[in-house]
Amino acid sequence: MPQRLMLLDTASLYFRAFFGVPDSIRRADGTPVNAVRGLLDMIARLTSDYGATHLVACWDDDWRPQWRVDLIPTYKSHRVAEALVGAPDVEVVPDALQAQVPMIRQVLRLAGIAVVGAASHEADDVIGSYASQAKLPVDVVTGDRDLFQVVDDARHVRVIYTAKGMKNLEIVTDAVVVGKYRVLPEQYADYATLRGDASDGLPGVAGIGEKTAASLLATYGTLDALLAAAIDPGSGLSVPVRSKLAASADYLAVAPVVVNVARGLALPTLEEAGARLRPVVGDPRLELERLATDWNLGGSVKRLLDALELRQ
Repeated sequence: MPQRLMLLDTASLYFRAFFGVPDSIRRADGTPVNAVRGLLDMIARLTSDYGATHLVACWDDDWRPQWRVDLIPTYKSHRVAEALVGAPDVEVVPDALQAQVPMIRQVLRLAGIAVVGAASHEADDVIGSYASQAKLPVDVVTGDRDLFQVVDDARHVRVIYTAKGMKNLEIVTDAVVVGKYRVLPEQYADYATLRGDASDGLPGVAGIGEKTAASLLATYGTLDALLAAAIDPGSGLSVPVRSKLAASADYLAVAPVVVNVARGLALPTLEEAGARLRPVVGDPRLELERLATDWNLGGSVKRLLDALELRQ
């Protein structure tokens, strides 16, 4: 079987599972297990359909890193449930989902699925680093279009985009990014910086929307080149655009650091992380099968075990 690495934007997937599977599915003590069931089914299907031989469930060790907040205080601010000092802020997460996160960690461990996070970094940064350093073809599974910046046909890195649901998965390649946004994947972070993103609390440049951002990057290539043109009287850049960029100069000085995912984190190698998918045997299998009954996980555990049997 040709080797292929799959990187999961894990929180993106378990949030989708939580909202996509009825929360009436509960274990005997009343705790919902819909996100656990849904995530296991997603992993079983994704690894089988896309031929993954290695899998990393990338984790948000810090979903809102302070160094990003220091640069742009509004970064994800609307999603903060409780601000903490000296520890990651508490994210707004439904109680019924929060109760399932430890269960998700437990079943992933028993299934031998690598879970990797990085201190003071988001799962996106873990994904960006593995995708940039991998020697294997890579599939990134996410519902977050910010990760379109890692797409790279030349390095066989693509995104399996879940925004339209598991029945309507979209494989995002260079051509798809260009077709959707009229920018190359390597321009996507600059495009997002200019356009802004309300879902992440990024204001963007007032007066520059998607079409204008794409047009400017088509002409100048990069944000740095655009900003150089903005201070060059002979560049031909229009006065209105110069004014808009000048008004957002403070934002533009820091936003690229926030928007660009990390590429060079020192992470465990795939071997060190245990990313190679293998059949589950022995005590871990027995424990998973027990939890399938005790936690009312239905056929989700069996489907995952069957999928891993095929990864030999």
